[in-house]
Amino acid sequence: MASASETGARGERAAVEYLRQAGYEICALNWRAGRYELDIVARKDWILHFVEVKTRRRGSLTSPEDAITPQKFRALQRAATAYLARTGCELEFQFDLAAVETAPDGTMTVRLVEHAMEFHW
Repeated sequence: MASASETGARGERAAVEYLRQAGYEICALNWRAGRYELDIVARKDWILHFVEVKTRRRGSLTSPEDAITPQKFRALQRAATAYLARTGCELEFQFDLAAVETAPDGTMTVRLVEHAMEFHW
């Protein structure tokens, strides 16, 4: 059985592939600045997408959507602020969730939940 970090890395790869196939340009993967981290930063149609990836086993007690807590969202907000400041990017942006579920046979399904975390600056 894969470790949680291995499963998470596989989930991120599946999310990147999903986004690329949907026409997103991947700007950054696992972007870090100090203690801040963004899983995926992608661009499509002049909008910057900060995509948090949550991977769970199908049928798990907690869904990927349930894993986004207010504390996690505040951390994402701080990370996004740092990213925008460091890159000078002035595009409109939004926070999305790539909800990845793994089946017992190892296959993964990805659901993109746009505007998963509403945010007002």
